[in-house]
Amino acid sequence: MRDIGALYLLPVPLTMTPDAATLHAALPAPALAKARELRHFVTEQAKTARAVLKHLHMPIPLRELSLAELNEHTPENALQGLLHPLLQGHDLGLMSEAGCPAIADPGAQLVALAQRGGIRVIPLVGPSSLLLALMASGLNGQRFAFHGYLPAKTEERGHAIRELERESSARRQTQIFIETPYRNLALFADLLRHARPDTLLCLATDLTLPGESIRTRSIRDWQNLPIPGCDRRPTVFVILADGASIRGAERSR
Repeated sequence: MRDIGALYLLPVPLTMTPDAATLHAALPAPALAKARELRHFVTEQAKTARAVLKHLHMPIPLRELSLAELNEHTPENALQGLLHPLLQGHDLGLMSEAGCPAIADPGAQLVALAQRGGIRVIPLVGPSSLLLALMASGLNGQRFAFHGYLPAKTEERGHAIRELERESSARRQTQIFIETPYRNLALFADLLRHARPDTLLCLATDLTLPGESIRTRSIRDWQNLPIPGCDRRPTVFVILADGASIRGAERSR
């Protein structure tokens, strides 16, 4: 009986157009070495994955690699077929468009299917924009939650902001969320409109990239500052109601 392969979760740089220097700065040597060993990949977009793999100096031509796609257009009944290389005894690499696969990423569906099938899942070390933003925010890193995307409509988004703020205050919990880059300024404006003046807001933009900017200010302070340069640039939003809760969390350690 043929052994079942392992599913490797392969992070990539936090840009969809990485060069060799960016790739080697973002991923540790063991992750790069494992990626070079793989011949089968599941990717969010094959074109983007090839842009990453070409800088790895793969030992075989890229055209000989097997790249299947898993994204929002993939039907649920196609997921099982993506695991076929594993069942044939081949290791399989799962890649996101940027950052860690299966975190705010459709690859989570494949990981869940592998877990249900008793397939070994091996996460490799690499950049996570969510954790990097939390690390640099100065907000509560002992209790936090990620909420994905907030509603696109202004009224619903305002309600969601107020609810997250209430939860943050009640639980002393940092709240993390993201937005499609072209809507960043609309989300920022709604945060200024609906959040309380003493709520802390961190904008973490272009993480690990040359234009990186990470700033934490109160809503009151943001209202008196120039509009931040996050328009159409990947940004993680991090809030914490009642900044004193950070000190309270530290005292409870």
